[in-house]
Amino acid sequence: MTGVNVGSGVRAAPQARHAPRKASWPDSLMAAARADFSSGRHDRALQHLRASVEAADDFAGWMAAAGLLRRLKSAGAGAGRHIRVAVLGSYTTSQLSALLPLAGLTCGLDIEVYEGGYDQFRQEIFDAASGLYAFGPDVVVLAVHAGDLGASTTASPEAVLEEQVSTWSVLWDAIARHSTASIVQHAFVAPAPETLGNAALRDPSSLSRRVHALNARFADVAPATVSFVDCDQLAASVGKQTWFSPRYWYTARQAVSLACIPLLARHTAAVIAARVGTSRKCLVLDLDGTLWGGVLGEDGADGVVMGEGATGEAFSAFQRQVKQLKERGVILAVCSKNNPADVDEVFARRAEMVLARDDFAVLRVGWEDKPSQLQAIATGLRIGVDSLVFADDNPAECELVRQLLPDVDVLELPAEPAEYGRVLASYAHFESLPLTHEDRERAASYQSRAHAAELEQSSSSLEEFWRSLHMSMTVDRLADATTARAAQLIGKTNQFNLTLRRHTTAEVEAMAADPAWVGLCFRLADRFGDHGFVGLLLAHQEGDLLNIDTFLMSCRVIGRTVEDQMLSVLVGEAQRRGCTSLRGHFLKGPKNDLVSGLYPRLGFSDAEPSTLGLADEDCASYVLSLDRACPSPGFISVVADGLVPSS
Repeated sequence: MTGVNVGSGVRAAPQARHAPRKASWPDSLMAAARADFSSGRHDRALQHLRASVEAADDFAGWMAAAGLLRRLKSAGAGAGRHIRVAVLGSYTTSQLSALLPLAGLTCGLDIEVYEGGYDQFRQEIFDAASGLYAFGPDVVVLAVHAGDLGASTTASPEAVLEEQVSTWSVLWDAIARHSTASIVQHAFVAPAPETLGNAALRDPSSLSRRVHALNARFADVAPATVSFVDCDQLAASVGKQTWFSPRYWYTARQAVSLACIPLLARHTAAVIAARVGTSRKCLVLDLDGTLWGGVLGEDGADGVVMGEGATGEAFSAFQRQVKQLKERGVILAVCSKNNPADVDEVFARRAEMVLARDDFAVLRVGWEDKPSQLQAIATGLRIGVDSLVFADDNPAECELVRQLLPDVDVLELPAEPAEYGRVLASYAHFESLPLTHEDRERAASYQSRAHAAELEQSSSSLEEFWRSLHMSMTVDRLADATTARAAQLIGKTNQFNLTLRRHTTAEVEAMAADPAWVGLCFRLADRFGDHGFVGLLLAHQEGDLLNIDTFLMSCRVIGRTVEDQMLSVLVGEAQRRGCTSLRGHFLKGPKNDLVSGLYPRLGFSDAEPSTLGLADEDCASYVLSLDRACPSPGFISVVADGLVPSS
């Protein structure tokens, strides 16, 4: 089934966007993108293109932008981290497939799409020789709809539910058997109106009851390699009669109306980004007019509005939503033009504050311009500005950040504080996988990092700084308890990552069970707190050679000699196994220049390229002879059960 042409009559799906500007704004951005493309300014064209699709979810505008993106890619413009995505559907997916690369642009992804045939997803999945597996996807998107569940039967609702779970589990298992791809599946949408009317709520055999039960069951039983897009929630946010058009279904087998395809593409790309680790990390908030009403410098700590009255309740509700994000692992920071002492007074005196001072990893309060403050926040947290999301109610401040820091996402809050929560909830780029312990503790870890940065500035030498941290490292072998976090680190670590190899959870689990593999997991604590699981080494033994497959570390602990200590532990393990040499590899990527000289600094010598599978002209190999000790710098104490660092 081919796609249908769309005229100007397509109505845009109503939803809260995070840049509330005049309607002509996306058109002016598209015009700027076209002009930049014609002038050969491809990077600026991509920036304007991304801004245009962030500003609105108009289907016709997105289709035009998608065409320009294809031209930019053909001209060699780099749109982000390359990822191969297969779209398999039980309905017409041509429009979704066309817009998914554009949605990926907003997530820092360069998405290459393979589209399966109409309603051929089962055949493609079960056939090991299909085009799906020849494509070699990183992610498989299952774009399915409630019509695939079949009609009501006389069987018990429980039996029908388990039969459906079994049917889809077989499909997931087949994908895992024939590929290493992760799966992003569209959850089913309950119909509206329901044929049985209000009685459907009490009838377990009704389609709406079956859809809700199956979505919940999927969430409980799906393996870690499967993520879901909550399409029922998306449909409810725009209205289910807007989401589904009978006319499009009967004429073109289009299960999602064209007006809603940009919304679906945006959220599908956001879940893909969470799987590969390119979601945004840090929400930076203004204070006046954002976390409370009024102007602190004029109204004083007792005069700013929160907690009571319609406006005060709205600000407190927004603070509760922000706190929920923090509990999901999003880092919080403040960027405000105020006197620091006045801000401290609000946190100390106003019991209505839902957010405490300690909820924020960094408070940047002063009279610098907002872009400079944001740069300082990113530097202090040792993350890129492309990890930041800036929320402010001041349109001028928002526009200044857009102009000077285009890699920062901007949430321009509307004039009505009651709408703040809706804007934040509609923002898709804080998507995450199921939480690990490290995710829940991330804010405290980044707060510790900020304290450590202050200590570093006051120390007379690096050695004094390292000793003053009182660092302690715990080393564990890769096991069932650590594979999920290991796979998460592998997926999202880009800076301190020597080979950029992206192993799936299933692959990591297989390594943990294979005695030929060495998997070492590193935790770090210091005087300011526990940073959690921050480093991973994976190496494969080949005779008397230990071949390092993965050497990565969280950017939270860069610059503390952690990598030296990690290598010392690996050398000790290699010597225990009777190996005589270590081989390491460096594959240049867009963000890992930081570690380009790591192996030579650690004493490795140049070597001929090996068979690790990094067939790339930018890949270099190194070797370290183990006929001598590889002592650590001595600034970190090590607790390692059965593992002895080299000495």
